[in-house]
Amino acid sequence: MKQVVYGYCRVSTMKQSIRRQIDNIKKLYPEAVIVEEKYTGTTLDRPNWLRLYRKLKSGDTVIFDEVSRMSRDAEEGFRIYEELYRKGINLIFIKEPHINTDTYKKAVNNSIPMTNTNVDYILEGINKYLLSLAKEQIKIAFNQAEKEADFIRQRTKEGIAQARLDGKQIGHPEGVVLVTKKSIKAKEIIKKQSRDFDGMLSDVDVMKLTGITRNTYYKYKKELKEGI
Repeated sequence: MKQVVYGYCRVSTMKQSIRRQIDNIKKLYPEAVIVEEKYTGTTLDRPNWLRLYRKLKSGDTVIFDEVSRMSRDAEEGFRIYEELYRKGINLIFIKEPHINTDTYKKAVNNSIPMTNTNVDYILEGINKYLLSLAKEQIKIAFNQAEKEADFIRQRTKEGIAQARLDGKQIGHPEGVVLVTKKSIKAKEIIKKQSRDFDGMLSDVDVMKLTGITRNTYYKYKKELKEGI
């Protein structure tokens, strides 16, 4: 079966541009099949990531612009990394090449051979150390991504709090429904396709059709039910 090279690109909101990630991947790997995701939340919640994850087979490659595009949760990121590695999937991180699976594989495969002498106790310790070092480098990368995400969230909260102290309106006034071309189109799709209205599709399937986030989707559904 033909091995496929994928490029996974993700932004957290519809306002952010995904172009830079695509360009960075295509510049180095022009053959990459790009998978785009505009979604916030954990890796396990992202519909396009889950679709890609299920179709991956041994020998395939997934390229990320940076480690945070795979996961900003250290524990979750390292677990998925190991799962994909065991499945024979090649992982490439353009900005963190030291944690590519090729590097990890070398630490596993390039163990110092045993000699069947007393020296093997020392060699075994060295091999375990090299493997632990490789794992630690991967964990550090995901930890750093998580810290950066926490830092951004904290700065955002502080900025909002300061703006409120300055008397600025943050968000839309309570009770006001913002109507945009995008919201109108999304609501039309929900009303037509959702089995809670005139359609036959589940929430997950309709969400994919609209391309909006989970929170926005349920907000629009609620507004439709209330006749807004």
